[in-house]
Parts: sequence; C-alpha cells; structure tokens
Amino acid sequence: MLDRSKVGHEFDSFNVDIEKGRLKFFAEAIGETNPVYFSETAAHDAGYKAMLAAPTFPFPLDMEGPELLPVLNFLSMDISRLLHGSQEFEYLGMIYAGDNITVTSKIKDMFDKKSGALEFVVLESTYTNQNGDLVARAINSLVYRNPSV
Repeated sequence: MLDRSKVGHEFDSFNVDIEKGRLKFFAEAIGETNPVYFSETAAHDAGYKAMLAAPTFPFPLDMEGPELLPVLNFLSMDISRLLHGSQEFEYLGMIYAGDNITVTSKIKDMFDKKSGALEFVVLESTYTNQNGDLVARAINSLVYRNPSV
C-alpha cells in the first residue's frame, strides 16, 4: 500500500518559458484550427495581447520539471503498474506566448478501490504567470495497480 501520510506533499516548483513555436506545435497536435493559437496578428485582431495557448496546454508543462513524474520516486511506485486515470482543468486566466509559468504540484489525495487492488493518487498542479496570476489549475489522477492484493 502507498504511504497515505504523504498527502499534502508539495514538490519543488519550476518555471517554463512559453514560446510561440511550442504553442503552434501543440495546437496543431490537438487539431486546433483557431488562428489565435497560431498567429500573433490573429490574436491581436481578436483582442488578445499575444498568441494564446490552446486548451489542455498546461498538461505538457508538468513534464518540464527537473524530474519526470517526481511522485514515482517519492512514493516508490513502479511505473509498469501505473495508469493515467483522469485529467481535469480549471482555467482562471490566459497563457500567452512570452509568459514565464511557474508550475507547482502537490499530492491532493490518495485512496483505494477493489479492496486495495487499485490505489489512486490525485495530484493538483497550479500554473502561475510572471505577474503572480494563477492562470490554470489541473487535477490528475493516477491509478496504481497493486499486485499484492
């Protein structure tokens, strides 16, 4: 069983520069067609200060930290038993090209189902811009298959 006393642990924050090329690549990858995600001019014409990040863009920012999925080492989890359970986003502002986003993640909850055969780790990440504005929040649920049950 995973150590539930670790609920509330906050991992080290890190910063990510948001570049135009990266925003375009992501928007293309998810099939977005709105020009505000591809063109500075289109974004300005639509009333935005710069090119925008497409929906769900905060998720890949989590992978920019010094350690990919730090929760694995912290909870001594075997990646071969890990599944992605769910992902939710709350948008509180905009992420623009040129922003510097601080990503902070913590373990929000842990629980089990099927008499412990499946353990869930709920992570919350926040994304704050260089002005101190919280622009997004994400909840990510990981499912850990426990072979000992």
